[in-house]
Amino acid sequence: QVQLVESGGGLVQPGGSLRLSCAASGIIFSAYTLGWYRQAPGKQRELVAIITSGDSTNYADSVKGRFTISRDNAKNTVYLQMNSLKPEDTAVYYCNGRRLIVNYWGKGTLVTVSS
Repeated sequence: QVQLVESGGGLVQPGGSLRLSCAASGIIFSAYTLGWYRQAPGKQRELVAIITSGDSTNYADSVKGRFTISRDNAKNTVYLQMNSLKPEDTAVYYCNGRRLIVNYWGKGTLVTVSS
């Protein structure tokens, strides 16, 4: 059974940092493109960052220079380091794993940026 389990969300003040983790099981982790998406209240889910099996990365313009995606294939885990957080980063963050036509999602972790 495939599982993607996010952790690390919470409440943080503007300008603060958080690191999200997503632990995967049931897949050949190293072969997958991993991504972080987010969905704010009343908005559509949007791409935040992805990292390919070859460690190429891509970021949404809104997070470039502030967020960093990384993966540890030995631990079957993908990370999202979020720095200089802004109130508009408030959202539920979802982990995604995809390969060819296969696509898996985690249940999400809530990040709230507020003073």
